[in-house]
Amino acid sequence: MNPKLAEQIKEKYQALNQDPQIHFEGLLHSKPINYWDYIQVDALLNLQVQRTVFPDEKVFILYHQISELLFNMILSEIDQVAKTRNITTKLFTDKIMRISRYFDVLTSSFSIMKDGMDVEQYNKFRNTLTPASGFQSAQYRKIEFASTELINLIDNRFRETINRNSSYEHAFEHLYWQAAGKDYSTGKKSYTLSAFEDKYKDEFIRFTKFYQNNNLWSKFKGLPKSDQNNQELINAMRHYDYTVNIKWVIAHYNTANHYLNISGKTAEATGGSEWVKYMHPKYQKRIFFPDLWTNEEIQTWGTNV
Repeated sequence: MNPKLAEQIKEKYQALNQDPQIHFEGLLHSKPINYWDYIQVDALLNLQVQRTVFPDEKVFILYHQISELLFNMILSEIDQVAKTRNITTKLFTDKIMRISRYFDVLTSSFSIMKDGMDVEQYNKFRNTLTPASGFQSAQYRKIEFASTELINLIDNRFRETINRNSSYEHAFEHLYWQAAGKDYSTGKKSYTLSAFEDKYKDEFIRFTKFYQNNNLWSKFKGLPKSDQNNQELINAMRHYDYTVNIKWVIAHYNTANHYLNISGKTAEATGGSEWVKYMHPKYQKRIFFPDLWTNEEIQTWGTNV
């Protein structure tokens, strides 16, 4: 062994108040790592628990599990931006484009869902999924919270009138995706929405308290003015916004339409939501970075796709 390397390892463990000799002995007795153990292949391949006998249900499960893994990768990238002080425009741009590439994969992957399952099979096994719904993806909600200020996620019907200094709890009750499971005339929530909130609401509120000032949009606005005018960064931010809030959403919408709009009759989503108006971007106009778009672009958001 290189004596310098051995000394560096010794110093590493001493700095942790650990005995380097013990760690060297542990290395002596440990087994070499292999691919299947490191990636946990066996564990991954045992996570697809079907509720029916239809083969294409496995495609559905695997696709959503892959999506959740990509969401996790996206959150990891955003976390690095949020926690980097005095971030440079180069690092910011690199991270935004890396996140966008993950969403590019998610967008293109919808062809697996749209063309990779038998319609008849899907419309049989989907009934066993009720009342679960894709809007219950907590990681996707976190991506939204971590990307922009909370006001930009408020239901479009209330966005102009809601007090921007509202409590997190009050703002939470007016988030756009509440419309997927809430009767605003009575305040009654569907089981799908209530179960989702029971599991994640407290966690979401803690999460948003950190990201309210550390989300991607706030971090951008905290840059020096010269950096905010960096065209490469602006282009990256716009690309991310458009990719997430138009391209990916429309791909999702078209896939749902393929399976749920049969012979002109629109089926109800498994969570009971009015999914057409909930999903299509032209209704909610979700925009992470509104100041980077012209008034005309905002007014026509999602209508030209």
